[in-house]
Amino acid sequence: MNILAIDTSCDETSVAVTDGRKVLSNVIYSQVLLHKKWGGVVPSIAKRAHEERIDFVVEESLKKLYHQKNLFTSELASRLSAGPVTPRSSSESEGSLRRSFAQTSTRLTNYSDFFANKIDYIAVTQGPGLAVALEVGIKKAKELAKKYQKKLISVNHLEGHIYSVFVQNSKGNPKRDFKFPYLALIVSGGHTEFVIFKNHLEYEIIGQTLDDAAGEALDKAAKLLGLGYPGGPVIERLAYEVGNVDSHSFPRPMLKSKDLNFSFSGLKTSFYYFLKKNPNKTSEVKLLASSFQEAVFDTLIKKTEKAIKQTGINRLVVGGGVIANKRLRNLMRSLVKKYQGEVLFPTYKYLTGDNAAMIGVVAAYKAEKGLFVEDIDQLDRIPRMNL
Repeated sequence: MNILAIDTSCDETSVAVTDGRKVLSNVIYSQVLLHKKWGGVVPSIAKRAHEERIDFVVEESLKKLYHQKNLFTSELASRLSAGPVTPRSSSESEGSLRRSFAQTSTRLTNYSDFFANKIDYIAVTQGPGLAVALEVGIKKAKELAKKYQKKLISVNHLEGHIYSVFVQNSKGNPKRDFKFPYLALIVSGGHTEFVIFKNHLEYEIIGQTLDDAAGEALDKAAKLLGLGYPGGPVIERLAYEVGNVDSHSFPRPMLKSKDLNFSFSGLKTSFYYFLKKNPNKTSEVKLLASSFQEAVFDTLIKKTEKAIKQTGINRLVVGGGVIANKRLRNLMRSLVKKYQGEVLFPTYKYLTGDNAAMIGVVAAYKAEKGLFVEDIDQLDRIPRMNL
């Protein structure tokens, strides 16, 4: 069951082909460099970049699948992949063979027949996300579904982040079995929430941010420190260089609340006024970055511990861009060890960000249950879509 999945939820144009949990091909075009000078995602630029690249990314994903199923099983491909090639005749040289193969392997100008025969369903992110960005992916998915008479599957982007920890490569690795229920934490630039993952496609939200997300807070702090965009990875590196110390003790929002909700706007405000009142402290960029990161992560860990105690679930899945941070992963591992539990992270680094592979995996479970879009023409973006 091959599914072509599309995700244009924010500033990555991504198309993948999946088979169950296996990712057969995956292409991501990042817009980071386009938005970098503006210090954040600019909707009009994001939309235009998606529109300019979506056809190219679809074709590249199909090319990868095409090569995998056809060219790389050929004798020539086998010879070339084995290393240095011994010419078989005076007219044959390794250089000419490699040039010939390179030209052949990039030639897929008309993939209609291949698409029609190898793709079973189309899947697309319906939300949540940036409205003008979601619109581009949905429009393309509708176009392909109608053209090739394929059923269409709509997927919640947050579902993708939950399932990202179970995504496999084309060989079916890693081999992780499902052991429901899980306590899922989605922690990204736009979302921070707790979800009980009860069974396939069954979720219960038990806590979420009331304002800003953890990733957004980290990016804002980086911007205030003049570190550029995206700021999370830069803050991680600077914090690591000083040993992840907490020298300023910034606020830990809502730790005294009995619920499992988050709030990071107050922490951002506190950081802003600290820098304003202490301009001489800006020379301590590494210590400030580390202290802010510790405040965010300490909040996440203590809230997660509270969630474990309240739900009694000690099996965690954590997805989203922020979990790419090694410091946060280590803190999560230490926490679940305390409760004799386990924590699962996205299987490959690219799965922490926005990507179509995780959308395709969710779509496979929806296809099994017959959860298809009933009226393709009526499918529309839902920027604030909930689980």
